Amino acid sequence: MSTDTWHQIFNYDDYGQLLALVANSILAAAVLGVVGGLISTFVMMRDLAFAVHGIAELSFAGAAAALLLGVNVVAGSLLGSVLAAAVIGAMGVRVRDRNSAIGVLMPFGLGLGVLFLSLYKGRAANKFGLLTGQIVAVDTPQTAWLIGVSVVVLLVLAVIWRPLTFASLDPDVAAARGVPVRALSPVFTLVLGLAVATTIQIVGALLVLALVVTPAAAAIRVTASPRLIPLLSVLFAVASVVGGILIALGSSIPISPYVTTIAFVIYLACRAVGAVRTRGGWARRPPAVVPG
Repeated sequence: MSTDTWHQIFNYDDYGQLLALVANSILAAAVLGVVGGLISTFVMMRDLAFAVHGIAELSFAGAAAALLLGVNVVAGSLLGSVLAAAVIGAMGVRVRDRNSAIGVLMPFGLGLGVLFLSLYKGRAANKFGLLTGQIVAVDTPQTAWLIGVSVVVLLVLAVIWRPLTFASLDPDVAAARGVPVRALSPVFTLVLGLAVATTIQIVGALLVLALVVTPAAAAIRVTASPRLIPLLSVLFAVASVVGGILIALGSSIPISPYVTTIAFVIYLACRAVGAVRTRGGWARRPPAVVPG
């Protein structure tokens, strides 16, 4: 790559001034990193990676519809996510039924999104941002929306964390101990929908798995502790999104490749560490069940 081409892609001459302009973006990214990291823990426990993708497609459709109608894009994204989460949550914990519903929702949501974007005659950057993320351009009202929804997600997680952990690790024993396993499933799926809708503002609908799946997938490679997994997952998610913003500030490339690349590198590093520790005699144990 020639020097001129490199300078066209990466230019950090005015980095200090740019950094001051994206304070809202960095704040929102840090908060959403915490949300994504915590949600990621339960996504892995409950094997909901496919559900994340399904919710993201309808969230994308809602955001595209809002863009077409000229209303709040974050609100449209939230509405699409909640509708998808409600359908998936109604399927309960049966994997076959749940995956069938998601397989139907995904192409439908993506098709609607493409239709709405094709009818939208505004800036092409707005269309592209729904797919690849646009948090560098987040303004104060959007930041308030994102942080407000994130606070709701965190409060609900704080209330249901202990029984949800128990129900996720061993639903049969949890049900026998009086944990409302069936009720927790749709509640968590709705919370997941809210988290996906907010995370889409960072990496877009196509790459949302990088913040809602990858952090915990990396964490479980290096520890089996039920306390360390969510902590590491949050750390990895925040590092991915904030690091992605800091690199993207001086680049002409959208933020999503940086976020997803950082997340992927962290995962590879954790996988390598786990492999070394396993060869050295350390074996991963399943996390201890938290009694109800």
